[in-house]
Amino acid sequence: MLEIPNYKFWFVTGSQHLYGEEQLKSVEKDAREIVDKLNASGKLPYPIEFKEIATTADNITQLMKDVNYNDEVAGVITWMHTFSPAKNWIRGTKLLQKPLLHLATQFLNNIPYDTIDFDYMNLNQSAHGDREYGFINARLQKNNKIIYGFWGDEDVQDEIARWEDTAVAYDESFKIKVARFGDNMRNVAVTEGDKVEAQIQFGWTVDYYGIGDLVEEIGKVNEADVDKLYQELQDKYDFVTGDNDPKVYEDHVKEQLRQYFGIKSFLEKGNYSAFTTNFEDLWGMKQLPGLAAQLLMADGYGFGAEGDWKTAALTRLLKIMAHNKGTAFMEDYTLDLRKGHEAILGPHMLEVDPSIASTKPRVEVHPLDIGGKDDPARLVFDGSEGDAIDVTISDFGDEYRMIMYAVDGNKPEADTPHLPVAKQLWTPKIGLKKGAHDWIENGGGHHTVFSFALTAEQLEDLAKMFNLHFINID
Repeated sequence: MLEIPNYKFWFVTGSQHLYGEEQLKSVEKDAREIVDKLNASGKLPYPIEFKEIATTADNITQLMKDVNYNDEVAGVITWMHTFSPAKNWIRGTKLLQKPLLHLATQFLNNIPYDTIDFDYMNLNQSAHGDREYGFINARLQKNNKIIYGFWGDEDVQDEIARWEDTAVAYDESFKIKVARFGDNMRNVAVTEGDKVEAQIQFGWTVDYYGIGDLVEEIGKVNEADVDKLYQELQDKYDFVTGDNDPKVYEDHVKEQLRQYFGIKSFLEKGNYSAFTTNFEDLWGMKQLPGLAAQLLMADGYGFGAEGDWKTAALTRLLKIMAHNKGTAFMEDYTLDLRKGHEAILGPHMLEVDPSIASTKPRVEVHPLDIGGKDDPARLVFDGSEGDAIDVTISDFGDEYRMIMYAVDGNKPEADTPHLPVAKQLWTPKIGLKKGAHDWIENGGGHHTVFSFALTAEQLEDLAKMFNLHFINID
């Protein structure tokens, strides 16, 4: 399983020396209490560390420099307890290269009418300070996140948690490396893209390898490891021999397991976290990776079919945000256009991540009728029901676009005995007609990432961090 480093976030509170040292001590005490209680809430996926009370341009600038070069820190959370003159923040904020969350809150969630005086007013100026601070971020076009509300409320804590996941994904994006086994599918437009621009904007490294390089690695796989995994998977999945000879079935499943170990070894040696395959480029391979790709996605690797490295990287990126839960490579395939049943069926050929399964996956072996290779083993299952998002990235030459819509995820209405693949249905919440029309009009591709775990707000936040053209079809 691919692991994420133990990130943390620094909490910085804005103030100034105008109010005296006693007031600054109170500011720090309140800020530390907020941090301690946020960490104790159990809501946050990553801890927050109180860093300091920021009062001068020099200490703010130095702090932001420290953030940039501390690999353990994924971003900064700021709060203006009092009035913090925003010009103090200009240099440091311009230098900051990591995500910024402005928590517009107040230490107390009420106005203490019976006791309120000017000392209280001087100390609790969040309404005042947040607007001063917010102005400078807007003028600097920082694209920072703003969360407004009482820090102790669960909905605010949930917002912070979702932003933390997004910020970590942004930082991790610059570590994503995609291994392309073979080139893109011939004559297909949407899988092409500017790899140099992708590395500039997203941090993605995309490298090509001939299939022979992968075949050589598969040939080194230890058969004892294959036999052991074959036995272990029988506890996790249903092995369905079907019409196959039992020996043929076992051989074909084990071939996928050899591919799994071979691809994984190749990726680990090169520190890759995503990969692509192409059914037009399988020299020396016995099968198109099916079960192998599914098992690697279950481990957290990103994947793109037909050489689609953009979707491979995006899959890995969103898996980081979702903690590898309910998030899968997907493809628009066929439609139900009947009134009251409108839906898109997205099975792809073989490679759909079992993290979205609602039924226990079955390991089956069937012909593929494409690629000209042996019958590949694959996981067969039905997808899930619930609120989800579907998202893609398209390269328009002069810009990248992130295109998405919110959808209702659904299971197939009936069995598909002649289509033995993983199947997920969905319908855009705006309606299939409007949603699909706008998707096509905006240039959205057929390869996507589908997630029950992520929200449109998180994708918009992510797009802002990348300064990316974001289109939410809603």
